[in-house]
Amino acid sequence: MKFPLHCPACNHDMTVVKLYCDHCQTEVSGKFGLPLFLKLEPDEQDFIMQFLLDSGSLKEMANKMGKSYPTVRNKLDELIEKIKSL
Repeated sequence: MKFPLHCPACNHDMTVVKLYCDHCQTEVSGKFGLPLFLKLEPDEQDFIMQFLLDSGSLKEMANKMGKSYPTVRNKLDELIEKIKSL
């Protein structure tokens, strides 16, 4: 199951308010900010993971994705701008 970023009822951003340890059953409650990576959509997270696994080679990513290099480059540029805005 993917971590929900937006409320399924109203589409506003979700906030983490409880963390739980399966090992010792400790619970921590509060209002926690999400790490930057988790603020991205699942497809954006997947893109970043593939970028890392391909050692930053957009050419390799384009080949694996069956897309042109400029298309993959544009996706990366859009992602960079989104990260800067967060």
